[in-house]
Amino acid sequence: MNIRDLRYVIAVAEELHFGRAAHKCHISQPALSGQIRKLEDSLGVTLFERTNRAVQVTPTGQQIVAQARRLITLSDEIIATAHAARDPLSGLYRLGMIATIGPYLSPLILPEIRRQLPDLSLTLIEGLTGDLEKRVAVGELDGAILATPPEERHLRAIALYDEPFWIALPNQHALAGRKTIDLDRLDHQELLLLADGHCLRDQILDACHATTGITNANTRETSLETLLALVAAGDGVTLVPALAKPKKGVGSAGITTRRETSNKAGRYVTLVCRASYPRTELVTRLATIIRAQVPQNLVTVLG
Repeated sequence: MNIRDLRYVIAVAEELHFGRAAHKCHISQPALSGQIRKLEDSLGVTLFERTNRAVQVTPTGQQIVAQARRLITLSDEIIATAHAARDPLSGLYRLGMIATIGPYLSPLILPEIRRQLPDLSLTLIEGLTGDLEKRVAVGELDGAILATPPEERHLRAIALYDEPFWIALPNQHALAGRKTIDLDRLDHQELLLLADGHCLRDQILDACHATTGITNANTRETSLETLLALVAAGDGVTLVPALAKPKKGVGSAGITTRRETSNKAGRYVTLVCRASYPRTELVTRLATIIRAQVPQNLVTVLG
């Protein structure tokens, strides 16, 4: 048994299809199937139930897949430790960002990361909080920029900035003439939210429930940008993170943004990584760059 075989096992468990797993591992399907068979014979257990129509992971296979993930993470960290000893600020870094942060933070930080870390190969992956957190935990990502405390074990969060929420409403809305708006003046039937899985949805509901008792609102299976387009069209109101607030003349037609009176609605944005991640100098440098590039007239820098 070797690390390569464990990667094959994980690929089959993820794809539940030998052909797709083989393509993912850049080998032929017969070669992959043969290696899995050899591993099963060596261990004396069946990892996968195979039929003409489906592949299923056996209960024993599920346990071994979980252990294989941990071993591969440790293997990758050994390599990363050796690399960090040579040059901690170069090489590949896989960074996740949630969908309500990535499009707004990336343009601010990428030019400076390229300038200060010219030998770093940065790969960005966008997704939902739960998925990104799990991928960091198992070593598929080196870090992720999130807006909720990590739930996975062995993860640590480095504070970046505190981002307030603004209220976005149509220009013709009855509250648009106010300088600030109390959350309890929002009609919950007008409130537009992203779908389940977006932490922004939960944070907005938490902020509104604290003052108004709102427990639900109009859910849209869409992006934050499209949600703002619905606001501009007069379909409702929403709360928007400060960095995502439409800039004057750029996607702001039809939208008025106002601070909410309490200044309590918002989110803490952090850089999450494994506690055992060896490239601490690189993580510290990335956090420093991010803090320096976010506009301090919109957010409060932390750390």
